[in-house]
Amino acid sequence: MSNTTQAGGMPSPSIIVARPGRVARLVLLMHGVGSVPESMVDSGRRLAAADPEAMVVAVASPQPSDISAGRQWFSVRGVTEDNRQGRVDAAMLGFVSIVGLWQEEAGVGPAQTLIVGFSQGGIMALESTRLTRPPALRVASLAGRYAALPEHKPAVAAIHLLHGAADAVMAPQLAEAAAKRLGSLGATATLDILPGIGHEPHPLLLARLTERLAGRG
Repeated sequence: MSNTTQAGGMPSPSIIVARPGRVARLVLLMHGVGSVPESMVDSGRRLAAADPEAMVVAVASPQPSDISAGRQWFSVRGVTEDNRQGRVDAAMLGFVSIVGLWQEEAGVGPAQTLIVGFSQGGIMALESTRLTRPPALRVASLAGRYAALPEHKPAVAAIHLLHGAADAVMAPQLAEAAAKRLGSLGATATLDILPGIGHEPHPLLLARLTERLAGRG
């Protein structure tokens, strides 16, 4: 059901998990730091099964990782609470460009696009909602966080925060803080913290996300 492709001038191979004959929606899965698109294929298959009219792509970040043989959206060498935002901001243009290339490929716009990011991919997905014109109007973060909590209401339809309670890499309290801030700003946001799950795009997180997307929770 999946194939590796280099479409629309993509800088590195991404994986098209599902491509229906008629594309109504686009789902882009963004991997974590030091990882590869293959790590998001199983999650993509689950989302594709829940939405047969969606084109689903596990996206490759443009940079090779400087901590492993995988890839990264931004370097985490020497990253701190003070410099993380600057690194995210520097990477955002490339992130938005990649989303736009896949939207051209699918023939859809931001209103029909869902970005699902895991870990560092979740940081990029959430941070994209700060933009005046966000590249996607619905975003889901799996074990992610904001680089810094937003100060203004995001111009998106919905933000879904999903986290494992046993995550020792990205504390679930970061998702709780994001949900509280988004709620205070009047944004539409959901929060799910599931017990017994660590730092991974766990099938139970994906199952909960599909419920959220279907309006069943």
